[in-house]
Amino acid sequence: MQILQELSVQNGPLCVGLDTDPSYIPENIVRNYPSKAEAVLDYNRKLIAAVVRDKSACCFKVQIAYYEAMGLEGLKAYAQTIRAVKESGLICISDIKRGDIAATAGAYARAHFTGDFETDIITINPYMGFDTLKPFTEYCTKAGKGIFVLLRTSNPGMVDIEQQELKSGKRVLDQVGDELERINTEMKATYPDQTCSPVGAVVGCTEESDARALRDAHKEIYFLIPGYGAQGGDARICATLMKEAGGTVNSSRGILCAWKKDEGLKSKVEDGTVTMDDIVASAATAAIKSKEDLLSYR
Repeated sequence: MQILQELSVQNGPLCVGLDTDPSYIPENIVRNYPSKAEAVLDYNRKLIAAVVRDKSACCFKVQIAYYEAMGLEGLKAYAQTIRAVKESGLICISDIKRGDIAATAGAYARAHFTGDFETDIITINPYMGFDTLKPFTEYCTKAGKGIFVLLRTSNPGMVDIEQQELKSGKRVLDQVGDELERINTEMKATYPDQTCSPVGAVVGCTEESDARALRDAHKEIYFLIPGYGAQGGDARICATLMKEAGGTVNSSRGILCAWKKDEGLKSKVEDGTVTMDDIVASAATAAIKSKEDLLSYR
């Protein structure tokens, strides 16, 4: 997480989400590949190279669900995408949102912090209980890995659980925040010279009052910030969340599907002559514009 914090200062706070569904690629392009998974992988690799060239992002977030949906070939593309991100020199966040009893959580931790799917940081769902976090935090201390724990998500349904009030008067998400503070206090003993704990929080940018309150409450926790762009969150709210310890702002569809709003590509899309290089260039331009938008509010 410390490296991610430093990269977000150097390259800007953008996280490019590689939630690459095959439907995000024009059909005439996909037909040129042996499989949808191979088309997705080529798109990912070329976009990673373009983002690194432009220094438009500090990390990539790979959402595993889109790859699982393509079966075994999809999981192969998932593993190869992670490898491509790591070879690029940027940080890879694997968006897996795991959360289960301790023994199973331990298996999930091994699966994503070692072996074919080894990554730098993963997302974790704490709502089955805080004991489910321990197998993942152990990898933070012994292997230099990181986790982002769901705190305040960006979906409308978050009110069903995260916003529910407890007998103490706190909300459920506040209880999660308290536990993250406790874990981070313990982590300081392991990382006394670092400015960023390996345990961060997922905080959506779709509600300004929550953004202010959560940043004020957790000044030393680095945030992964979803909801920017396609989900309606804006750079002004992101700027609030990026204060203090900082954060990285994810954009997925807004970048991956930028070609759909690219007037310069309209005729090529309509007549079926658009190429992979065309849509990668459009996505790369969208990433640069997103970075500029986010930095304009700092």
